[in-house]
Amino acid sequence: MLHTHTTPASRRRRFREQLASGRLLSIPGAINPYSARLIQETGFDAAYLSGAVLAADLGLPDIGLTTSTEIAARAQQITRVTDLPVLIDADTGFGEPMNAARTVQIMEDAGLAGLHLEDQINPKRCGHLDGKTVVSAGDMVRRLRAAVDARRDPDFLLMARTDARSIEGLDAAIDRAKAYVDAGADAIFPEALADESEFEAFRKAIDVPLLANMTEFGKSRLLDTATLENLGYNIALYPVTFFRLAMGAVEDGLRTLAAEGTQESLLPRMQTRSRLYEVLGYEDYSTFDSAVFDFTLPPGN
Repeated sequence: MLHTHTTPASRRRRFREQLASGRLLSIPGAINPYSARLIQETGFDAAYLSGAVLAADLGLPDIGLTTSTEIAARAQQITRVTDLPVLIDADTGFGEPMNAARTVQIMEDAGLAGLHLEDQINPKRCGHLDGKTVVSAGDMVRRLRAAVDARRDPDFLLMARTDARSIEGLDAAIDRAKAYVDAGADAIFPEALADESEFEAFRKAIDVPLLANMTEFGKSRLLDTATLENLGYNIALYPVTFFRLAMGAVEDGLRTLAAEGTQESLLPRMQTRSRLYEVLGYEDYSTFDSAVFDFTLPPGN
């Protein structure tokens, strides 16, 4: 059946062990619970829930309009169906340090393996857009310390994201990252680095796990996993990749249906009914009620 067989505590320990292994973890962003299950079946290390994806799914821009409870509700839906550790984008913590503290506990309760908090002002904007503004390093340190104090499970990962590279420069971003580690951050997410030399500089300066954000159409070069592993990074993140793919396919399908008046030509590109039922574990539900799965699919469906 489509549900997790592991506990949040075990997934958090597993995530910590993975990060300590020295191996690069590839983490795609889930669109919804179903896609999280596909991420697990494909053999990835963990799943991610992007604030930008959830905002777009709600028809909103990524400027801090979503709330902590909206994010946590989607997180809980995803952690219910996957045995993978799930990392979530918690934006700025949704307010002042006390809000960040509450956010940590809400996300712990949602079954997540960890979250990242960023040093932008609230409301924030996409990390790869111009015109961002960051809070002072001191304000971010207070945000992080509140989060650390609120954490109840020591295995819950608290990652700090800095957006300072494109505002204050690389050296200032590194200095901020060091201060964030001193404040209790378990890992660092340096946003919008330009090229290999900047990724390398961060790795040389910071001795906790580092995340490389490989988002499309942004300021960072799209480095392959071999390069990132050689640079010593711990996570390669693909936050919006599959949302973009899915929505591109939806747009193409809509245009085809409008032009041709039938979806016939789209059938080879669709997930079949039998594959859908396989992923959902439809047949397994008959263990509980034999009336649920009492049919045979026609060939080719």
